[in-house]
Parts: sequence; C-alpha cells; structure tokens
Amino acid sequence: MTDKTLRERLARKPITVAPGVYDAFTAHVAEAVGFGCVYLTGAGIAYTRLGRPDIGLVGMSEVAETLALIRDRIKSHIIVDADTGYGNALNVMRTVRLFERAGASAIQLEDQDFPKRCGHLDGKVLIPADEMCGKIRAAVDARHSRYTLIIGRTDAVAVEGVDRALERAERYREAGADVLFVEAPKQRDDLARIAKALGSKTPLLANMVEGGKTPPLAASELEAIGFSLVIFPGGIARALGKMATDYYGSLAKNGTTEPFRDRMLDFDGLNALLGTPDMVALGQSYDPTQKG
Repeated sequence: MTDKTLRERLARKPITVAPGVYDAFTAHVAEAVGFGCVYLTGAGIAYTRLGRPDIGLVGMSEVAETLALIRDRIKSHIIVDADTGYGNALNVMRTVRLFERAGASAIQLEDQDFPKRCGHLDGKVLIPADEMCGKIRAAVDARHSRYTLIIGRTDAVAVEGVDRALERAERYREAGADVLFVEAPKQRDDLARIAKALGSKTPLLANMVEGGKTPPLAASELEAIGFSLVIFPGGIARALGKMATDYYGSLAKNGTTEPFRDRMLDFDGLNALLGTPDMVALGQSYDPTQKG
C-alpha cells in the first residue's frame, strides 16, 4: 500500500477499486490478491452473519466487532458502511468514535429513515436534508483524525429524483462530507451528470451491484466519467452463494466432495492462503523449548 491515507489515495489516479468484504477471511483474501482498499458491507454482514436480507437488522456493535477483527488481519484501507449511524446525531458521534478506534479509514452515512434497506431495493424513505446535514456535522466533529473520511450518501434518486439527489449531495458536501455517494442512479447518463455536477469539488463514490438498479460499468469507464472510488459491496456474497449452493448440492447428491475437488482448495492450499506455516514458525520463535 503506497498511500499512507485513503485521502491521499483518492486524490490520484487510477480510480480506487474497493471489493466488498464481510469478515476477516474475505478481507485477507482481497488484500492477498492485491487490493489496497476494501469495503466492509453492512449488507454482507446481514447476509452471512444473520442469514437475512439487508433491511436494517445489523447493529452498530456487530459492525464494530467485525471491523476490529478485519483491522487485526489486514493493513489495507477499510471503508465501513455505517448505515444511518444507528440513530440521531448523537448516535452518529458514538458510531464514528467507535468505528474509528476499531480501524476504519472511512465511514459511510446515509440519509434513509427507518426501516432502512438496501439502496437497490424499493420502498426507501428519507430523513429531511437538514437532519442529515446535522448528522454529517456531528460525524466530522466526532472523528479524531481528519484522515478518517466521512462519506455522505443520499438515496434520493429513487425517492425524489436526480435533481433533488444532487441538491442533497451538495448540501452534504457543504456540511463537511469528504466523499459523496449518490446511490442507485438508473442510467449511465445519470452517472455522468452526477460526476459533472459534483466531481470537481469532492471525490465521488460509485456502487456496482450485480443485478441492481445502476448499469454495471468497469472501473476504467467510471474513472473516465469522473469517479474516484468504486465499490463492489455484495459481489463476494453472491459469488459464494452460488458456489455454496453448487457445493452442498454436489455433496448431497454424491455423498462425497470428490466431484467438486477441482473447484476447492485442499487442506494444504487453504493453510497456505491463511499463512499457517508462518504463524506456526512465529509461535515457535517465542517457545524456549524450540531454541537450540
């Protein structure tokens, strides 16, 4: 990782690509293949920890615990989905302090009201823009370091239209948001319009959801449009969901994992990925009985 802070990374090209992760294992694998920034997805935690959809069921402490375990495992920048901040402005302040201590590089807050839901589901409800601006100011005041970025997300496209979403995003920037995230635009032209209206002043985040409301664009195309950061938050859960269905189906049919072996790591392969030999060697270095 060449940039000490995420703020420095977003200030240069190429666009930052942040894959979604939901635990220390997926974060470790993402870092191992070369990603210097990951996105801790609240939806992914709901899918994998609760076995439930992304409809606001995950709490602050569950995210903080997951974040701390990930930070203990990787050095990469971590962007954390903090949903609505789990309450009012005072709750936001507590959330920011807790997530920052746990290792967040950036904390994302959205302007949905309860019951909140995935940004690519229908039926979302918004809080007033004034209230969201207060939450963002509270987040900025609560952070210990200015290098901890506050991401202001608006879900207004689906509720109030693109024009109002742009107005809200501009207000969130004025309130102190370091990065702006206009969720679920439906056309490529909408993405370009967002970038033209907002991108010259503040880094912009794009969200690519497989089968979601926004057209899937490659990182290079989003960079050309004017985005600084793109997340693929739920892709890993969807990939593993498909693979797990195939794996369990094969095991149920065959009574053995052998037909699936060419799609799996074996015992040694998994231990190599996890760094087991290095950890065993490290433990032995502290064991006086192992010294010659």
